[in-house]
Amino acid sequence: MSGSIGRETARVDGPAKVTGAARYSAEFPLPGLAHAQIVGARVAAGRTTSIDTAAAERADGVAAVLTHRDLPGVADVPLVPSLMGGPAPGETFFPMQDDAVHYAGQPIAIVVADTLEQAQHAATLVRAEYAETPSVTTIEQGRRDAYEPEKIFGGFMPAQLHRGDVEEGMAAADVRVDAAFRFAANHHNALEMLTTTAVWDGDRLTLHDSCQGIKAVQLTVAALLGLSPSRVRVLTRFVGGAFGSKAMVWPHVALTALAARHVRRPVRLVVTRGQMFTSCGHREEQEQRVRLGARRDGALTAIRHHKISLTSPFDDWAEPAFGAASQLYASPAFEGVHRLVRGNTMTPTFTRGPGEAAGVFSLECAMDELACELAVDPVDLRLRNLAEVDPNTGHPWSSGGLAECLRLGAERFGWAGRDPAPGARREGNQLVGTGMAAAAYPVAFFMRTQRARARLYSDGTAVVSTAAQEFGTGMTTVLTQVAADGLGVDLRDARLDFGDTDLPTAGSPVGSNGAMMVSAAVHNAATALRDQLIAMAVVDPDSPLHGAHPADVTATGGRLSLPGGAGEGYRDLMERHRLNDAEAIGSWDPPPLDTPYGLLTFGAQFAEVAVDADLGLVRVRRMTGVFAPGRVLNPMTARSQLMGGMLWGMSQALLEGTRMDTGLGRWANASLGDYLVPVNADAPDVDVALIEVDDPVTGPLGVKGVGEIGQVGSAAAIANAVHHATGHRVRELPVTVEHLLPHLPAPAAARSGTG
Repeated sequence: MSGSIGRETARVDGPAKVTGAARYSAEFPLPGLAHAQIVGARVAAGRTTSIDTAAAERADGVAAVLTHRDLPGVADVPLVPSLMGGPAPGETFFPMQDDAVHYAGQPIAIVVADTLEQAQHAATLVRAEYAETPSVTTIEQGRRDAYEPEKIFGGFMPAQLHRGDVEEGMAAADVRVDAAFRFAANHHNALEMLTTTAVWDGDRLTLHDSCQGIKAVQLTVAALLGLSPSRVRVLTRFVGGAFGSKAMVWPHVALTALAARHVRRPVRLVVTRGQMFTSCGHREEQEQRVRLGARRDGALTAIRHHKISLTSPFDDWAEPAFGAASQLYASPAFEGVHRLVRGNTMTPTFTRGPGEAAGVFSLECAMDELACELAVDPVDLRLRNLAEVDPNTGHPWSSGGLAECLRLGAERFGWAGRDPAPGARREGNQLVGTGMAAAAYPVAFFMRTQRARARLYSDGTAVVSTAAQEFGTGMTTVLTQVAADGLGVDLRDARLDFGDTDLPTAGSPVGSNGAMMVSAAVHNAATALRDQLIAMAVVDPDSPLHGAHPADVTATGGRLSLPGGAGEGYRDLMERHRLNDAEAIGSWDPPPLDTPYGLLTFGAQFAEVAVDADLGLVRVRRMTGVFAPGRVLNPMTARSQLMGGMLWGMSQALLEGTRMDTGLGRWANASLGDYLVPVNADAPDVDVALIEVDDPVTGPLGVKGVGEIGQVGSAAAIANAVHHATGHRVRELPVTVEHLLPHLPAPAAARSGTG
């Protein structure tokens, strides 16, 4: 083997990105290109009584203004429990099919013009009148009508989970904690907005689309428009961030295709920054209540975890509050229930650590409260309650590592000797506290067969092809490493071809599954080609490997050799057989959903904060995260992803929150001027450590993934540190100065009687 796997390798896409050679979906020049702009509804509920497009149609450069009156109908496409093998619409509702308005920002018209500026101007000239009806845009407005769905999360998961007898467990407890948590809605706000370019050639459609899964886009648009998937090609090489917002296929993609077909020329649509808040889902407003029962020695006897959240009028969508949270600890009894409120909002969607970022937050903050009640160290409390097997099924873990993460994290952070008393540490005007949390994220096998093609040329260079895309995580780098390793060639001699639905199928890399599933197919393709060439060599009388057992032959540096050193290079072998190239297809089928193993990636998070005693401002000083993600393909890119996730957790804890104007039924802070995200000045020192654990279940390489686990537990560690610093427990995210100021010591001037 070449040893490329596990090596710290710089991003292979780096030069293209820093030189501008990497093209994104809005950067492909096309002859006759027109630009589109969506017009969104100004009310949250009702119907359009009239849409006056005359002024817009007369504006310079306008090619068309489409409304429900002239947009062709599309097929109904249900949400399906497989992003990897079928259509994946973001919501079952498709706009501009009638005059109904279900949420503010819903597309009611689309303007197409020669230039972007002309389209933007003409969109302001479209005049709509509405018959408005009362809207429900918050949990409180619809709480009385909350219901329990059968399934949530796009049909992926049941809405309830029960094991043991919770009432009996609570009755047996010596200590109980009852904590309710509130979470503001969150929006994604990737650097690159949603972008689609549609080009028709007769009845064939090509899409350049900013997305996380080109196969999902191909199948969804084909289903909506009644086309064969063979007539839809999607090209996406580079994506400027996604965070789940581009995992599902939102209506703007098909709208762009329909507009391009109407005007008979290529059309590009770039959703505006403001429209990003109403075009690609969000993390829903939610409330969670966690009740813990424990014996005096800290052993849990029962956990009750309930959630209520706001969904759309059409889909039973909720983040799963108690996926990993139900598995972290060996409580004999657990009860989890989701309740939903139908509201006038678009369907929520996967958002940075979906489900677990909020669900584990609630559990880990409640565990911190329990540690305080019992006067037990928070790390020790978690170690006492570790689940040796999956508590929901009794199955063994495919791989573990949580205890090791907790212990190593505590050591690296300097947890030992911490004074547990809240408010005990003060540095000048800063109240200093430390907190921690366990972390876990599911390893889900909801994808279908993954495929890749490996091709080796007679000059010793290789190209591996698969229909994945690079959306900032380092996917192209690790897949190139896997290809080089499997073939036994140097990394510089391997190249990845990607981002095209004409290439072998790869599913959407969501839910931290990208590296696991696509690397498995690439590995199998590369090793199949290697084995094919080994088989050729051992039966070739002119080869130094003639007569050798294939299992004894290894490949490294582009050379096949035996333990004693005899061997030959790929180049010599292929030239002797007059081969310009050789290729093989590799595929990987994930284990079944009912595979008899507990499947989690584990981690531990630690944070130190300083709270200004006069202003209530919270600054995160340092963070430590330790994670056990199976086999690590590239420590450099893995740490980068994990660091980014930890900083997103800081953002979730202290900054991010979208607020609803209930009078208008619209988001009140739908801009990056008002929706706060961290900048470099907010970033603390971040220490990331990796513990490799062997996992024989998750694929041929034992990869589990790091995309989400970095955020899970991060916000809880920060919130627990805020309590340790101030003595006040905030149970609402984001934590703001308004939460803390009434509970802080009096300002220094007031204490001294001056000022």
